[in-house]
Amino acid sequence: MATGKTAHQRTGRSTRRDFITRTAAAGAVAAGLSLTARSQARVLGANDRIGIGFIGCGGRGGYTMTTLKEMQAAGGNFEIVAVCDTYRGRLNKAAKAHKAKAYMDHRELLADANVDAVGITTPDHIHGYQVIDAVQAGKDVYCEKPVTHWRQFELTKRMTAEVKKSGRVFQLGSQGMSNTAWHQARKLIVDGLIGQPIHAECGYFRVGDWGEASMPIDDPNVNPGPDLNWEAFLGDSPKRPFDVSRYFRWRLYEDYSGGQATDLYPHCLTPTLYMLGVGMPASAVSSAGKYRYFECKEREVPDTSNLLVDYPEKITVVILGTQGNNFFGTDEMGSAGRAPTIRGWEGTLSFTSKEIIFTPAQGSKKQPQRWPIERFEDLKAHWQDFLDCCRSRKQPNSPVDLAYKVQTALQMGILSWRAGKTARFDKDKETIVV
Repeated sequence: MATGKTAHQRTGRSTRRDFITRTAAAGAVAAGLSLTARSQARVLGANDRIGIGFIGCGGRGGYTMTTLKEMQAAGGNFEIVAVCDTYRGRLNKAAKAHKAKAYMDHRELLADANVDAVGITTPDHIHGYQVIDAVQAGKDVYCEKPVTHWRQFELTKRMTAEVKKSGRVFQLGSQGMSNTAWHQARKLIVDGLIGQPIHAECGYFRVGDWGEASMPIDDPNVNPGPDLNWEAFLGDSPKRPFDVSRYFRWRLYEDYSGGQATDLYPHCLTPTLYMLGVGMPASAVSSAGKYRYFECKEREVPDTSNLLVDYPEKITVVILGTQGNNFFGTDEMGSAGRAPTIRGWEGTLSFTSKEIIFTPAQGSKKQPQRWPIERFEDLKAHWQDFLDCCRSRKQPNSPVDLAYKVQTALQMGILSWRAGKTARFDKDKETIVV
């Protein structure tokens, strides 16, 4: 598509340079802090306690910190030593609950020599920059999905390169990868059970206007100032006047969220691409809209999205979903029914809540088979995998290369829908063209 434009050209959004310009004074201080933190990064021994810092103390951050506290009480050799949030109300609450040092600026947390690893649970559009800052400061990173915002493909690419260059451990918060079903199925596919893979289907279905009801406004009277850093929240998104709803219910707005396509689909697409072992996408096309929550005037992101992604390996992946209905199938895995179906020339792999099922294709001489799933999805297991890798320096279950492939496909889908065109990936220039 020679006349197409890159994703960056089409969005016309503010850039990292704009973000730095708005925070120049803080950035000058942060440069020195980053150098200090990098020099203080330590090599963890088998018996060393891991100091964890959390960047983001909202709903997801709070839940995860509580989960880690349970793990620590059960004997985990780690400790939450620092927390950071741009809103002091949440920050103070988290600091008190975990007896941790409080920071309003994530770069100051990264300069804390007691922090060995960080959990990033901030809004989507800030993730990538904070990951880069963290690995450059010598910290291992557990980052919630999505790894970046839908308009930030170039940042996704740069962040991936920075993580790999740093040698730091990176785990995407797609905790479904703790389920051994995907690892068992990947081996079956590699061993040739289903023959040449040709088609995969996955999805995420639930009821709920994710953003309005589930993201309460902590303080409707709060204003930017010493207790709320609006500029830090905006990051590289369009510069707008303060809006209490945008700050606390950011998932409703396209400046900060991609809706279910980037908020939910990493859960189902990550294991699907892992099992298939594919590379970067070739093309993607998508349809989406507000089909149930259209009366919510503040909501800008779709509640229903369907993506079709083709890969050079001659495999099509279909991602289907809505927030208007939560039924996916009978005895499917997970409350939102996100178990994939993997189809090959010689048969199909499907998943129930307890088993992996092989169904031979028409004309195949193979016999139906079933295998019990050894271990199911568990947030604690996913975090434990990350912490173990912080010590061993091995790759975790959801590493940065996989996160890059997943996010690129989803970004292509959103850009396709917004432009009303097919999005293509130029592998030579490593860019998205619409």
